Amino acid sequence: MAEKKMTRSRRRAQKIKYPKSFDYTLLFLLVFIIGFGLVMICSTSSYSAMIKYGDALYYFKRQLAFTFIGTGAMMLFYFLGYYWVNRLGRLVYGIGVLMMLLLPFLGTESHGAKRWIYIGSVSIQPAEILKFGVICYGAWKIASAGGVLKGRKNIFKFMMSDAAVPALIVYMLSKNLSSGIIVFLIGMFLCFLATPQIKKWVLAIVSLVGASGLLVFGIAHLPTGNGGSFRVQRIITWLHPESDLTGTGYQTIQALYAIGSGGFFGKGLGKSLQKLGYVPESQNDMIFSIICEELGIFGAVCVIVVFAALLYHIWDVAYNAKDSLGFYLCMGVFAQVAIQVILNIAVVTNLIPNTGVSLPFISYGGSSAALLMAEFGLVLAVSRKTYEAAAKEEGQRP
Repeated sequence: MAEKKMTRSRRRAQKIKYPKSFDYTLLFLLVFIIGFGLVMICSTSSYSAMIKYGDALYYFKRQLAFTFIGTGAMMLFYFLGYYWVNRLGRLVYGIGVLMMLLLPFLGTESHGAKRWIYIGSVSIQPAEILKFGVICYGAWKIASAGGVLKGRKNIFKFMMSDAAVPALIVYMLSKNLSSGIIVFLIGMFLCFLATPQIKKWVLAIVSLVGASGLLVFGIAHLPTGNGGSFRVQRIITWLHPESDLTGTGYQTIQALYAIGSGGFFGKGLGKSLQKLGYVPESQNDMIFSIICEELGIFGAVCVIVVFAALLYHIWDVAYNAKDSLGFYLCMGVFAQVAIQVILNIAVVTNLIPNTGVSLPFISYGGSSAALLMAEFGLVLAVSRKTYEAAAKEEGQRP
């Protein structure tokens, strides 16, 4: 396997004239999707920004500022490399946990929950820092164990420290179920990759899916009056959104209207009607519905294809990584992007109950975009090391 990886890397090294190179296609896809996201934020937020702040470019300017910050972070991590994670991976994880613990005291409440800490006019979402920390800590932990988690005790410890505990911290302290789920799935994905016992994982996944199905079935047959908590009501609304057109089903129905009215090629960029106050916070979690309305199904499919290509190149960088630390760092970033893309599109199209999940680099959210760009700096650093190793080996051949 290692020989096969190096063979592929050697073929790539033959195409370059200098050793310090990386996957330029990955960088191009990243720049493209960031630029597209800025365009869509400008389009979707102009009306609400003018009404709320008197400046149609308010959200766009803030997102652009965080994009510059993220670019600086990405370049910093690219030039630093990724071996610093061996020494500081636990520190990043600890900072994420610490900021979550400070959230109840320093956080600003919005929509009934405290999820942001404001430093002046800049807002930071601690859950995003913890996602980064889970990736760094998980990659360091597995790499320190030789790239494989052996024994039930070690697997259990990793699942608790890198999946269950941080997920519970996010949910309990910020009431953010969606971010808790993402943190949990990132940790479990890394654990799955590091565990050779595939059959047990398949059994666990099948059992989890079955239990979730039974839970949803049971909730669906509860009398409406006994719906219980807000999250139970969300599941009921997911199954029958038309039953509460002005309440919990409003956002979902309006998003589906936007998707349906766009047709195949859409109404044209900037010509959405649903963003004019019908889809609440259209620049955030529901931005994909406006993409469908303005660019049509064709545009939405193109966005999905670009994300698929981006994920493929992250996977390719991970596959060719020269060590286990680089592999697991890349796969952690892969997991975060893939999970958020799948969950966001599934929510917008009402395939799963409505929950707040942003679409990476496209939904409005400064701290999320900046930290994701920092993570991609690590992926590009892994890619550079792979090219350097391949070029060095090529130069030593007789």
